[in-house]
Amino acid sequence: MTKVLLVEDNDMNRDLFVRYLELHGFAVVTANNSIQALDMAASDRPDLILMDMSLPLMDGWEATRRLKANLVTSTIPVLALTAHAMAEDRRRSFEAGCDDYETKPVSFSSLLAKIHRLIKQQATSD
Repeated sequence: MTKVLLVEDNDMNRDLFVRYLELHGFAVVTANNSIQALDMAASDRPDLILMDMSLPLMDGWEATRRLKANLVTSTIPVLALTAHAMAEDRRRSFEAGCDDYETKPVSFSSLLAKIHRLIKQQATSD
C-alpha cells in the first residue's frame, strides 16, 4: 500500500485529506508541523509527502529544502499544498524542491492525478 505523509496544521483540512486519501487506498501518516514532518519522513520513509506551505515552526518551503538536502529523504516526491496561488508562489515551491504544486481549495481529482503521476515516476526511477 502506498504511504503518504500529510503535513497539515489545520485539523479540518487534515481530517478531510486523510479521509479522501484513505478512501482512495492510501495509507496516511500525518504531521502537524515541519519539525515533526522531517523526523517522520526520515523514519517512516513515505512514498510521497503532501506539504502545506504555511506551517508553524518552519514553513513548508524550508522543510522541503531540508528534505531534499538529506540523503535519506531526498528522493521522496513532495507535492506542495498551498493557498498561495500566485505565479511567484508556484516558482518558489519548485525552487525549494517540490515536485508538483496544488492550490487550496484543492481540486481532489487534480490532486489524485498528480499523486499517481509522482508515485509512478518514483517507481520507474528506483
